[in-house]
Amino acid sequence: MVKVTFTVDESTVRTLRTTAERLGKPQSLVVREALAEYAARAGQLADVERRRLLRAVDAIMKRPPTRSDAAAERERAAVRRARRRGGRRRRTE
Repeated sequence: MVKVTFTVDESTVRTLRTTAERLGKPQSLVVREALAEYAARAGQLADVERRRLLRAVDAIMKRPPTRSDAAAERERAAVRRARRRGGRRRRTE
């Protein structure tokens, strides 16, 4: 373990202390767990970015199809056949 020093406001200290006491855990463990949870969520899309991407998908879905249903079904059937055969047998370069 490495010791570090942070400066936080009184409200944060109270929250940390009450949370640690309520959970029966050391304050340092509460901070470590909170930081791990925050880091896990930090990789997720922000709400604004998620909405932007959903709008893009909605716009794509509103476009008319570029091929017939029959052509799309032929492609799906070809993909299914390839998957049943095990896909690629050799490396691609």
